[in-house]
Amino acid sequence: MSFYSFPFLYSYGGSGVIAATVLLWAIPLGFLFALSQCPFFCANDEILLFFKKLGILAVFGASGFSLGFAARAAVPAAPAPGLEPARVTGVSGILAEDPRLFNDNRGIGALTLTGAAGRGGERVSAKGKLQVFFPAEAVPGLKEFGRGCEIYTEGKLVESERGLLFRASAVYITKPASVIEQFRTVFRTGLLEKLAGPPGNTPVWSGLASALLLGVRDNLDTSLQAGFRDAGCSHVLALSGMHLALFSAVIAFFLKRLMGVRAASLAGGVFIVLYVYLAGAQPSLVRAAIMYLLGVVCLWGFLKKDALNILCLAFIIQLVMQSESGLSVSFILSYLALAGILTIGEMIHEFFRGRLPEILGGSLSASIGAFLLTAPVVSLYFRTLQPVGLLAGIVIVPAASLFMILALAALVLVSLFPFLFAPFDFILTLIYRALDFMVSLAGKVRGLEAANPLAVLAVVLVLCCLLVCLCSRDRRIRSTIAPFIN
Repeated sequence: MSFYSFPFLYSYGGSGVIAATVLLWAIPLGFLFALSQCPFFCANDEILLFFKKLGILAVFGASGFSLGFAARAAVPAAPAPGLEPARVTGVSGILAEDPRLFNDNRGIGALTLTGAAGRGGERVSAKGKLQVFFPAEAVPGLKEFGRGCEIYTEGKLVESERGLLFRASAVYITKPASVIEQFRTVFRTGLLEKLAGPPGNTPVWSGLASALLLGVRDNLDTSLQAGFRDAGCSHVLALSGMHLALFSAVIAFFLKRLMGVRAASLAGGVFIVLYVYLAGAQPSLVRAAIMYLLGVVCLWGFLKKDALNILCLAFIIQLVMQSESGLSVSFILSYLALAGILTIGEMIHEFFRGRLPEILGGSLSASIGAFLLTAPVVSLYFRTLQPVGLLAGIVIVPAASLFMILALAALVLVSLFPFLFAPFDFILTLIYRALDFMVSLAGKVRGLEAANPLAVLAVVLVLCCLLVCLCSRDRRIRSTIAPFIN
């Protein structure tokens, strides 16, 4: 609440945040102090216990609000080039992420500013992150040097609805990245080259494999990407819990018997951290990684195994560690979707149990839960809803998961035994064509215009209340039915 609300506080800077935090803590601490000095409360154990619990809840509430204020205050401010935007002719900084390609081979990437140049030879220091549009001829060099290299780029600073942007006309690499970042870039490039297949024989499924395994959509067919969006299954292309679940399952399969469950979970945690570093710290992927690591902690007995509590704890950790991502749409949708699966989805799953096959009931209930809780946010940012994704996801998600497993197997086995490329190519092409057909078919179903997020929120609240009543009534009816066998 404190991270996404109270914008007036942040206009006062650090002083507003500190004042609000002190006030919040003064209320519960003052309450507890007054409670300890009051003879009336101290004389009655039950009343004393009640107010002590109330005071503890107030302390935790103050802690939560304080963390939210601190996380929001830690969000980087808008880029400050140090000069009037119209006077800026060049900026220098460190490439903060792997550049992404557009259809015309131009690129875009975030630059952590260190300096700016103006007309007349002015040189000033600058700070903040700035989105830079790179010309097509500069992208190959940027991809070769990779994230972490220092660059100087000439061009024009423009103001848009999303803030300042820089349109580069020329790019110069001034300093290579660190050794670790260089190794990452080389390894990542090598994996992408292997997924591209033999020279001159790039398979049709290469772009989708790169998107699902490494989050690189540069070579993904634009019609297929649009098909996933129109089918309400864009989340399949975003690296998230589904991808880490598959990877961790593969690791557990090979290491569980060899090392034991606990040791295998630690090995899986190391792999997950390295994978996030390789693929990039995308909000949904980081959320899934934090939850996996918390699951390892639960497995070792240091936390209670409760998926919803783990999700809440992951939210706090990521908001503190990666505050800037808390304002991104992918972050918000990722947490809301999983919260919907663990709450509404679990209730619906219980209702479907015995009425639908488990594989169908589980997938459908998860889809409904995620759709309901994300619908208001989707309406706010995209103005349309795709209910067809509730049914399409039941088929598309398992097919995409199978594609990922086989693409990962091909990446490993074809490197060792090149003659296996032909059978893998045939199977993966078949699944790719099937996915293309399914998303195209589902995408033909028109979405619902949802230009009013408040109306969508009201409908969602009504539906959730009805579902809770329906599932509670069903639970009571089932509990009153006598078992056939005692």
